[in-house]
Amino acid sequence: MKKTIRTLDALAKKNIIRDEDISNLMPVIEDLSLAITSDMENLIDKNDFEDPIKKQFIPSVEELQIHESEIRDPIGDDKYSPTKGIVHRYPDRCLFMPVSICPVYCRFCFRREKVSRASEKLDDKDFENAYEYIANHPEIWEVILTGGDPLVLKPKVLKKIMDRLSNIPHVDIIRIHTRVPVVSSQLIDNEMISALQSSKTVYIILHANHPNEFTEDAKNAIATIINAGIPMLSQSVLLKNINDNIETLSTLMRLFIKNRIKPYYLHHADLVKGTSHFRTSIANGQKLMKELRGRFSGLCQPTYVLDIPEGYGKIPIGPNYIQHGESHYCVEDYCGNTHTYPSQ
Repeated sequence: MKKTIRTLDALAKKNIIRDEDISNLMPVIEDLSLAITSDMENLIDKNDFEDPIKKQFIPSVEELQIHESEIRDPIGDDKYSPTKGIVHRYPDRCLFMPVSICPVYCRFCFRREKVSRASEKLDDKDFENAYEYIANHPEIWEVILTGGDPLVLKPKVLKKIMDRLSNIPHVDIIRIHTRVPVVSSQLIDNEMISALQSSKTVYIILHANHPNEFTEDAKNAIATIINAGIPMLSQSVLLKNINDNIETLSTLMRLFIKNRIKPYYLHHADLVKGTSHFRTSIANGQKLMKELRGRFSGLCQPTYVLDIPEGYGKIPIGPNYIQHGESHYCVEDYCGNTHTYPSQ
């Protein structure tokens, strides 16, 4: 079994951080635990301070800089949590978080106040309350398994969850958000695939942010899932100095498509405490989306979204190509040229 690095001492022994950095980083990992799998650790260029894998998973003293705009619960999970493990923000779908741990801890995580915390673990009663809530709300058409990362669960545990959800008549779709296929690809085996099978429609949403994450092992894990008849979509976070340039972003989107994953969401980084060094401006994100549109296949286009703070939901924030005039519309093509179009 491949090992996961969980201590600063282990990072220093691997020459990923310096021995003298350990004391400065201790307060950082008190807020969000350290975890990086060997799959990701092996990708780090230790001579490159700006290595995109290192920046995503290795703690930085920059996380101690808290801006006044940053908040503990940036997308308002708590406000819409009727029972432990459930977030019901939108009418026809809910989040179900059966696990609060991940194989890696992204340093920009919007749930950093919850993941890796023992207090978030569900007991048997919590599970039953969650199933009861879903069963008692017939408007819930889709259940989204998230967390934590649901695919760190043992297959027999995951199978039990899938079976319980499949037995709720009004639940038609089970969606699973995960990083496992890229960060801990060995977990995608025949037993896991069997656990994911359901009488309901299952989608897997893969979180990946940089082309370097697409190792051969990751590609094989993805193919195993898709060849089993489970469709995949993607979600990525726009991250400063990691993927906020058109070369990296377009390569990432093409890799999704090449590996039969439809780009779904490109998230603007949330107002998470201690993450300002990861956030770009919305204007920069819109500029990138303009560059992506037209120059790259329509298959490669994600929806650029902002999760409005305090739980008001996601909105698309891509560039606007149309303005309404007195008697016509003014439309802009992907090259920046403007044209008129009749209003009726």
